[in-house]
Amino acid sequence: MRDGGRLGAAIEVLTEIETRHRPVRLALKSWGESARYAGAKDRAFVSGLALDALRKRRSLAWRMGEEGPRAAVLGALGLLWAWPLDRIAEAAADEPHGPGPLTDAERQALTSPRDLADAPPPVRGDYPDWLDASLERAFGEARAEEGAALSERAPVDLRVNLLKTDPARALKALASLDAQPVDALPTALRIAAPDPMTRGGAVETIPQFSKGWFEVQDLGSQIAAASAGDVAKKQVLDLCAGGGGKTLALAAAMGSTGQIYAYDSDARRLTDTIRRADRAGVRNLQVRSPVNPEPLKGLEAKMDVVFLDAPCTGTGSWRRHPDTKWRLTPETLAKRIADQDQVLDEGAAFVKPGGRLVYVTCSVLPDEDEDRVAAFLERHPEFAVAPATDDPKLAKHLTPDQFLRLSPRTAGTDGFFVAVLTKPR
Repeated sequence: MRDGGRLGAAIEVLTEIETRHRPVRLALKSWGESARYAGAKDRAFVSGLALDALRKRRSLAWRMGEEGPRAAVLGALGLLWAWPLDRIAEAAADEPHGPGPLTDAERQALTSPRDLADAPPPVRGDYPDWLDASLERAFGEARAEEGAALSERAPVDLRVNLLKTDPARALKALASLDAQPVDALPTALRIAAPDPMTRGGAVETIPQFSKGWFEVQDLGSQIAAASAGDVAKKQVLDLCAGGGGKTLALAAAMGSTGQIYAYDSDARRLTDTIRRADRAGVRNLQVRSPVNPEPLKGLEAKMDVVFLDAPCTGTGSWRRHPDTKWRLTPETLAKRIADQDQVLDEGAAFVKPGGRLVYVTCSVLPDEDEDRVAAFLERHPEFAVAPATDDPKLAKHLTPDQFLRLSPRTAGTDGFFVAVLTKPR
């Protein structure tokens, strides 16, 4: 495809998202099915451009002086990708595939964009106005900078599976993708965010991936799983297991000792857990499916650790799913809060005396984080807060209340919150 066709395709995808309120994944899939002529590099280019325009939709509109898919895509090319004006103009005017010649206003905006320094925090941070008060609670005067960090492209993080290999061997296997160790955890590796104009190598193509040597898992998610503490020889319940990423991390930390139980209210999500566990060589996993009657019967008050990766708004994963921040509503937040209160109460019933309840969200909103813990402690005063980590490398991310708050700006991870609650013996 020529530049004009790629530019037009990105605008088409964003228009589909805006007018039909479709997730970006589905909009890109729909375009790809209608553009059979597009090669792999073309698809990577269109996807990267559309995602970057979504990540910085508000700041691009401010700098361009105009909203809408066309302004966002032109702004992304000129202000984020640093394309020269002549190249953008040539692509836009390319007949018949380009979106049309640049206007005088567009040329002016691309040459002398408005200064973001004069914009309010939600514009500088690329998030909806209605979330400003909550983000101010979380980050104070740095909320715009935190939002901007959540609007950057994310790297690819990997967790080395110690049940199958070690970090040194995994690094050698990933040499073609230039993976690097991460200081925060000995089992974490990182591949830099790919250039959106090219097609990067896929982890899944490395033979050792199929052998279970490593899993794709954000560093924040890995740290959250590590916050469960020493789980070797323990009884562990992952109550919201989903696809099983943290389940597998916990199982690897257990070293095939003890017993880990995986449950999710949606039985379909657990099919991935079973498949991934087999590949990872996990031998101490019991999957408790909701299709069976009383799937958790017999586990009450017997767990050393109950791990709750609670359903949440996903505000911490905006780097990877930028369309979700523009579709999030107060009503959705209220629903997630109710879900979180429910799973916390459910999880408490399985913690044995002396055990731990580990509450995790991939959210940066105090409404879903500190507020939920405070409400839980009012309902369950027998629990107490313990430091969410005892790792000196991670202690700097502890809040005054001993919760762990991670963000792209401070920790180089997705946004995560972790609270560890203990039940006295």
